[in-house]
Amino acid sequence: MRPKNPRVGSSVVSVLATIACLSIVLAVTYFLVNRKPQVTVEKAEEQIQAPEEAPLVMEAQQEEVAVVPEVTPEPVQEAPRATPEELVAAQLSAGEFGQAIETAETVADLHQRTLLLKMVVKAQMDSGDFVAALGTINRIPLAEARTQAMNERTQAMSMAGGSQLANFTQLIQLIQTQTSGLWSDTGEGDGEISQFSSGVRVDPNGLLHQLSRQEQNGQLAALELKARQANLNQNVSQNSQLRLVSLTRLEKQVEQLIEEGRSPVETMKMLAGLTKVEYIFVYPEENEIVIAGPAEAWIYNDQGLAVGVESGRPVLQLDDLVTVLRTFSDRGEKIFGCSFDPRPEGLARLKEFVAQSNARGPLRAGAGVRNWTRQLKEKLGVQDITQYGVPDTSRVARVLIEADYRMKLIGIGKLDAGENIPSYFELLAKENSQSAQNLEALRWWLTMKYDSVLHNPQRTAFQLVGSSVLCQSENQIVTKDGQRLQTGQAEKLNREFAANFTEHYQELAHQDLVYADLQNIFDLALVAALMQNEQLANRAGWEMNAFAANGMYHPAEYEAAHTVETVVNHRVYNGKDVVVQVAGGVRVDTASVVKNQNNLKVSPEVGAVSTKSQAPALPVGRWWWDLAN
Repeated sequence: MRPKNPRVGSSVVSVLATIACLSIVLAVTYFLVNRKPQVTVEKAEEQIQAPEEAPLVMEAQQEEVAVVPEVTPEPVQEAPRATPEELVAAQLSAGEFGQAIETAETVADLHQRTLLLKMVVKAQMDSGDFVAALGTINRIPLAEARTQAMNERTQAMSMAGGSQLANFTQLIQLIQTQTSGLWSDTGEGDGEISQFSSGVRVDPNGLLHQLSRQEQNGQLAALELKARQANLNQNVSQNSQLRLVSLTRLEKQVEQLIEEGRSPVETMKMLAGLTKVEYIFVYPEENEIVIAGPAEAWIYNDQGLAVGVESGRPVLQLDDLVTVLRTFSDRGEKIFGCSFDPRPEGLARLKEFVAQSNARGPLRAGAGVRNWTRQLKEKLGVQDITQYGVPDTSRVARVLIEADYRMKLIGIGKLDAGENIPSYFELLAKENSQSAQNLEALRWWLTMKYDSVLHNPQRTAFQLVGSSVLCQSENQIVTKDGQRLQTGQAEKLNREFAANFTEHYQELAHQDLVYADLQNIFDLALVAALMQNEQLANRAGWEMNAFAANGMYHPAEYEAAHTVETVVNHRVYNGKDVVVQVAGGVRVDTASVVKNQNNLKVSPEVGAVSTKSQAPALPVGRWWWDLAN
């Protein structure tokens, strides 16, 4: 029996066939999907099992098996897990104080940050850098811990047996941090504490005074200052006949410390104990300029001056070197000095007073002479201090002024320089006849004196020979209006005083250290002048940074001196002739040495010393060495 509608039956068959096909496709798909993870697992199992077979393959190769643990990444994975304490300790052991401070300040917990910063403070104090330690103490967030750290620093600085210099810089900082004064350096006010050198002081008005013995003792008692052994490592404390200091290496180390917020260490400030400059070497291939001379350990005397333990001679100072390098740079004046100049109106008053006194006749002995001398001083008044070529706040300026001032005191018999340097008036007393001058003005001044400067043919090695100081003299005439007329001549006794001063200068420098200090400055000035005149920095490829004119290194500053009270002594001859000392100065004109061909002489021996003096293999950061015996 056939269906009534054959198309319906055919459609049903087609639908069923389609469903069957789809079922097969779905079944295959389901099978494949479920089978894929099994394949992955099998491969993973094969990969996991592979290392288990590796020892069997390499069992005979014992050395290679031993190496396998060293290439595992475990140490790399542990580094980030280092604690802040471990990081700071590692940085401190490497001398990276700046990085240690940065690490400590990333810690949020105040107590932990305090502990880390105290670690840095201790390391800085152990290294002798109390200035940097003070800066780190100020970063400590907890007030009680900050006070404790400050007390520990104070105690460490004041320990007599601690071999650490309690110099004026540190004492000033100690006073500023431990008193309630409003100090300009701390940003709290305009109060200032100034260092001063040796035997002079400057008042707030710029007037120079000589320190009395009582004033010096009073300062020492107030500050409880004692001469102490400097903070030296074992090597630098050894005496050396020839110590070499690389100026180029030194500048790099100073610059690095300043960039880290730290101060140059004491060894740098004292140029490794050099007491004299004898040689200058340039090594173009190594980009190096070196100065050399005898050196020794140093202590600090009652005036705070660093002096050699054995010689007692002042050591060279970095501040002075940088000051004169800038003076003899392309932007400097290339000459420096000072002078004491009486004011014309004062000289005019003095001349008139002397004329009136002469008209009245001889002076009465005793009180009459003392009153007359007092009036001489009052009529002349203060003298102006002229400073040129170096900053008037520099230590160089202070040494020049003090040396000049004390020379005048020696000349007029107010300061004893020993039997070999009698005063002008002592010399005058031995003479029976006197020249007829109404008012005689004596002028003395100090300048450089070197026998010669030896150099090798290549002009890469120089030797300073016969370093000393020359005293020169002149007689000047004072006009009616107080002007001083230069004569260009000095009478016999004036020349004799200057000659004695020059001949016995080394004896005087041993007795009065300001003159040894002045000679050191002259040596450094000649170094700077030779570098400029011979273009040594260019030949060594040295472009100054920290030591340049506007460099980041700042020498210590002192109160500037602008005027000085007149110190008067006198002699009256024939009832009318008066002699006074009114002018002088210090003049450092290196051109008379470095440009005088009679002074510059070739010496092959200097080149031989230069060859032996080249730097050996030095530790990183080392900038000085001793010539091997």
